[in-house]
Amino acid sequence: MGVDATGAAGTGTGTGPVTVRRGVPAGAERRAAELYWDAFGRKLGPALNPPDKAVSFLAAHLNADRAVCALLDGQLVGLAGYQLGGRALTGGSASDVLRAYGHLRGLHRLLLLALFDRRPAPGQLLMDGIAVDPDLRGRGIGSLLIEEVAAVAAEQDCREIRLDVIDVNPRARALYERRGFTAVRTERTPYLRGLLGFGAVTTMRRPVEANGPRGPRTP
Repeated sequence: MGVDATGAAGTGTGTGPVTVRRGVPAGAERRAAELYWDAFGRKLGPALNPPDKAVSFLAAHLNADRAVCALLDGQLVGLAGYQLGGRALTGGSASDVLRAYGHLRGLHRLLLLALFDRRPAPGQLLMDGIAVDPDLRGRGIGSLLIEEVAAVAAEQDCREIRLDVIDVNPRARALYERRGFTAVRTERTPYLRGLLGFGAVTTMRRPVEANGPRGPRTP
C-alpha cells in the first residue's frame, strides 16, 4: 500500500529524549498497527473496516523489518514504513485477506486495496507512510523518521526516495517539502473522492545522498 499521512492515537506525553531505531520492536506490533490505522484508517477503512478487525489484520501481517520507529520512554510513538526488495511494512496476501474477511466480502476489499498498490522503480526506495502520535507533534519526530529512512536508502545504494501524498493531507506534504522532497507528478482521482475521501495523489521524490547520516539520533 502506498499511502501517506501524519498523525496517530494519543498516548500522553513523555519527558525523555525521542530515539529512532530500525524495525518494529518485538511485542510492539499491535501498537504499530494502531498508530498506522489512526493515521491511515480514513483511507483504508472501506477496504479493512471494522477498525478492530483492521488493526488485528495489520498487526498480524506487519513486516517488522520494513520500518523505522521512534521511541519515547521505551514506548513506540511514531513509525515510517518503506518498501524495498518487494516487501513493505504492511503485508498480507490476497489469500490472507480472503481468510480474514471471507471470500464474498474479501473480493471487494481486494479490489479496493489494489487502488493503493505502488511499486518502486529500480534504484528507488518507496516510503509507505509516516504515523506520529499527535501529542508529540512539533518535536521533530517526522523529520527524524524521514532521515532514518534516507539512511536506509543510502545503505541500500538507492538513488532516490519516492512517496505519494494525497490532496487532503497538506500537513504531510509540507513536512516532505521541508525534508527535501519535490513534487514530480499529480494524478487526479476524482472517482475516489466519494469512496475514499481524496481526489488527487501527488508523487514526490528526494535524491539520496551517498554516505548520508545514519544511526539512532535525537531531535
